[in-house]
Amino acid sequence: MPRTPQQRLGRLGEDRALAHLLAQGLTLRERNFLCKSGEIDLIMQDGPHLVFIEVRQRASSRFGGAVYSVTPAKQQRLLRAAQYYLLRYKLPPPCRFDLVAIDDEKLSWIQNVLEM
Repeated sequence: MPRTPQQRLGRLGEDRALAHLLAQGLTLRERNFLCKSGEIDLIMQDGPHLVFIEVRQRASSRFGGAVYSVTPAKQQRLLRAAQYYLLRYKLPPPCRFDLVAIDDEKLSWIQNVLEM
């Protein structure tokens, strides 16, 4: 459960992203997957693909917006966490990384933002 106002705001952004993705036909597999390598906000199924989704929310695009807040270090943590998650599969399914960027009230779903 979120403890700080910023965590509550982040949770609301994830809720909004999840509702949008469910409406697009994706199925939720896991939420807030946490391991020693990092965290993945949403793990969803899109047809045969397992989709690792990062949700970023910004109140303003003054410093580049939500898309630009995914730093190279964050990308590496996402990749490592996904690799850790995939250890549970004998034969991993095809995967992709998506980003849901929320700037003010505008939600953008960007598919296949990282290569694994």
